[in-house]
Amino acid sequence: MLDWATIIAQKFVLRTNVFYVIFSYMNDEPKSMPVQGPARDLVGSLERGLAVIDVLAQHPDGLTLTETAERTALTRAGARRLLLTLVATGHARQDGRRFLLTPKLLAQMRTWLTGVSLWDFALPFMREVAAGLDESCSAAILADTDVVYVARIPGERIISMAIHVGTRLPAYCTSMGRVLLAGLPERERAAIIARSRPAANTPRTVTDPSALLAILRDVERDGYSLVDGELEIGLRSLAVPIKDRTGKVVAAINVPTQSSRHTPQEIARDFLPALRHAASGIEDFFVVQ
Repeated sequence: MLDWATIIAQKFVLRTNVFYVIFSYMNDEPKSMPVQGPARDLVGSLERGLAVIDVLAQHPDGLTLTETAERTALTRAGARRLLLTLVATGHARQDGRRFLLTPKLLAQMRTWLTGVSLWDFALPFMREVAAGLDESCSAAILADTDVVYVARIPGERIISMAIHVGTRLPAYCTSMGRVLLAGLPERERAAIIARSRPAANTPRTVTDPSALLAILRDVERDGYSLVDGELEIGLRSLAVPIKDRTGKVVAAINVPTQSSRHTPQEIARDFLPALRHAASGIEDFFVVQ
């Protein structure tokens, strides 16, 4: 029977690839040596040890020595030394013939996260989205009637609207704003819409409060928002929520694009899976809080 902390630790290693996130975060800072170098500079035993951790994370019920060796392409002798080392350092435990991860990885991640903000943690996931879709990727939080951009990965393609961290936009007519509003109770949504005094930025902008509230109910049901030309003609944007461990919507991430590049159907098909995958990874930040 696994304790909950062990399950969370294993899930965290498997889903977010801790070392990828750490190294990606480190890559944002100037440094005196590259993360990667010639093969002679790499420590093969560490690489093999990380492979063992990864394979154990994929099997919460644990693996035997033989199973570990097979799944990591190691010899039984090599796998045995690595497993016993992990047990000795407290990163794994032995239960009969099976080896399992322990919550020590979770404690180490807690230590690391004390010096890392949510948005530092989110940047590698957002960078992956931006690179994969060849568009920008942004994150925002709700500030009364507006969204405030808190993180952004610029894209190679240029959109007419200048966006940067700190930019404020109306929530009622933006994809991230609608995702954030949809995460609120109905009465609170209605109050914010009323205070927003919706105005038509373009002929496509929805301004009727009842219509906006109906849209927000759809967004809540669907788990995403696609806004087409309501903030600016020719600008389409898709957003998904970021939720904390209680299920509360605390932020949103989006990808904007020009209507000449992608149809709404293409955006839903291609952008939505990438954004949801990123959101899932970002939400793991709250697992260890």
